[in-house]
Amino acid sequence: MGLVDKLKQEFDLHVEWMGFEIHPETPPEGIPLVKMFPRADVAAMTGSLNSMGAPFGLTFRKIVNIANSRMSLEAGEFAKAQGRFEQFHHAVFQAYFSHGKDIGHIEVLKQIGKEAGLDADALGTALRTGTYRRVLEEAKEDAARIGITAAPTFILNGKDRIVGAQSLEVFRERLRSL
Repeated sequence: MGLVDKLKQEFDLHVEWMGFEIHPETPPEGIPLVKMFPRADVAAMTGSLNSMGAPFGLTFRKIVNIANSRMSLEAGEFAKAQGRFEQFHHAVFQAYFSHGKDIGHIEVLKQIGKEAGLDADALGTALRTGTYRRVLEEAKEDAARIGITAAPTFILNGKDRIVGAQSLEVFRERLRSL
């Protein structure tokens, strides 16, 4: 069970996911992590992610290539419209961070979608035709309007924010203070 799932259960929360493209400048084929972040200590970053993810059963492999996430965000919107967002979200997260799959490719997303209970052919069509592109543009505009510049960003009761990957206890403390 992930952090958000635990918090939803513990605090009876309503969670609304909004697609936010962190690095829209990433080319469609992706980019080597060392080219985008030349000073990054990849081993330390991977170790930190694994320490934070361990309590939730999440494992992170060394990221070599940063994928262009736009299509995976569009696929998430497709999954949301099909009532399968949670399943797809977990599957695409695992595929990218734990298995090193390139989530910028339609065929990879179709396979992930199929595993999450989606119609892979309908997903492929939606991605090729840009069915959910406008939804992402609107989310980008909304994020800019309310000052979101990082992911993840959690907005609590429309005003309080938690930015970045934080511990379960940070969330518990903030939620208890509301």
